[in-house]
Amino acid sequence: MNAAHQRRLAILGAVLLAAVFVAANAHLITVAVQSQSRCIAPAPDRPPAKNVC
Repeated sequence: MNAAHQRRLAILGAVLLAAVFVAANAHLITVAVQSQSRCIAPAPDRPPAKNVC
């Protein structure tokens, strides 16, 4: 394995690592946005945190 091959392999590894990192963060954002409930009934003695109903 020569230096050029090692360099290409290192760059490819870094690009793949960055792609996995970006994809994981995009997945977390998607799940967080989709899991928020639209409207819930608040407890009688407490007002809702956000008034969306």
